[in-house]
Amino acid sequence: MNLQNTLLPPHAEMVRAMLERDTAYEGVFFTAVKTTGIFCRPGCTARSPKPENVEFFAHADECLAAGYRACLRCKPMDAAAIAPHWVQQLLNSVDADPEQRWTDAQLIAEGIEPLKLRRWFKQHLGMTFHAWLRTRRLGMALGGIKQGHSIDSAAYDSGYESLSGFRDAFQKSFHITPGRAANSEPLLFTRLITPLGPMIAMAESRGLVLLEFLDQPSLSREVQALQNRFGYVVAPGHNGHLQQIEEQLSEYFAGNRTEFSVALHMPGSEFSRQVWAELAHIPYGQTTTYGAIASTLGKPGASRAVGLANGHNRLSIVVPCHRVIGADGSLTGYAGGQPRKAFLLRLEKAAVQITEQLAF
Repeated sequence: MNLQNTLLPPHAEMVRAMLERDTAYEGVFFTAVKTTGIFCRPGCTARSPKPENVEFFAHADECLAAGYRACLRCKPMDAAAIAPHWVQQLLNSVDADPEQRWTDAQLIAEGIEPLKLRRWFKQHLGMTFHAWLRTRRLGMALGGIKQGHSIDSAAYDSGYESLSGFRDAFQKSFHITPGRAANSEPLLFTRLITPLGPMIAMAESRGLVLLEFLDQPSLSREVQALQNRFGYVVAPGHNGHLQQIEEQLSEYFAGNRTEFSVALHMPGSEFSRQVWAELAHIPYGQTTTYGAIASTLGKPGASRAVGLANGHNRLSIVVPCHRVIGADGSLTGYAGGQPRKAFLLRLEKAAVQITEQLAF
């Protein structure tokens, strides 16, 4: 068991779920069998292994990093971030009646264990279910304010009986008052599923601003910087840029896309933007080094500064910082984790090889 990941359920609970093939734990953890070298989803229909022969991991890429192969029957890489049926049903219920207040008692009545739901939302969305509900309601209120609705109307329409309570909740969630929010640029976010785990995408009217893996340790700091330094109001939502990146990301992981055409908006320092522009020019399936980028920018001694700017890139995969390696060929630091970096490089290399073979 990976003891470093505190998001994993208790060991006994995972053993029970594995033996009973409990599909409610899809995406919450993965089982890896030491005797076969294969890892599976909790609900895999293959013969259940002995508990003493199993390791548990929170993410599919951790299984790969530990040397396990994906099961051909349950295909865990394909479902690494897909919401289990019980979560999807709940999300559908929220969409159908967004004003409903979900208490723990109501969740239990629907057959949903609140603690299990909390763990799933924390792992896949970075917040609890109830925090997500509050943010969602406030996001709807933000949309109303941007459309010219009064603050009073936005407060009561989003389910708040107290105007002062609404103002306090709004400012706590968005770090801005409702009045100032009317003139701010909303940064809408949505969750995307990928073979390497869930990602969060954020976009405003000018383009995609952030695309990161949800378990990235620095994610909360990045979002806070966007709020504090650039005045964004962050709220759940969807727009054309988010729809486009979802489609293009799916094509990328299928090996059918080598370049992204979604519009980008990348606020940052002049030097950072120069580095990010160079990252965008690294050809698909190829790699470069920090030193090479520094030389291209006319600053051969700035390798460390290039590395820092590379680390501040908010657009994983789209602005391909994973294609930057160490001068010795090593896989240097990657915010999404080195197993993911290795996966992305292997994916691109394999796609290039297939294209070359088809050309002959």
